[in-house]
Amino acid sequence: MAFPTAVNGQITDAVTQAGVNTLASAPAIAMSSVYQSLAHSLGILYQNTVQQQAQAAICGQAATNQGVIQIYSTNSMAAAAVTAKLGQSDFANNLLAVVVALKALKS
Repeated sequence: MAFPTAVNGQITDAVTQAGVNTLASAPAIAMSSVYQSLAHSLGILYQNTVQQQAQAAICGQAATNQGVIQIYSTNSMAAAAVTAKLGQSDFANNLLAVVVALKALKS
């Protein structure tokens, strides 16, 4: 104690110790607050990632479903006729030539 007071010395020492304890624990409390905020942010990040993956899976299933619907909705005789015409034409050779030309341009 620096100077005599009307309060008991033990009381002033206890109050001083409580103040020092508060000041000493402030950095630890601040860091725990930062860690808690980081954990919360990571939790939200993971939740958003899982939700985005679920939405992508739903979009993939919808696209597959639409493709199957289109395959089943085409007239099978029309598809056979187109296939026969493509088989008799030089389309495959032309397509192969285009692919070779594109690969040559790429490299």
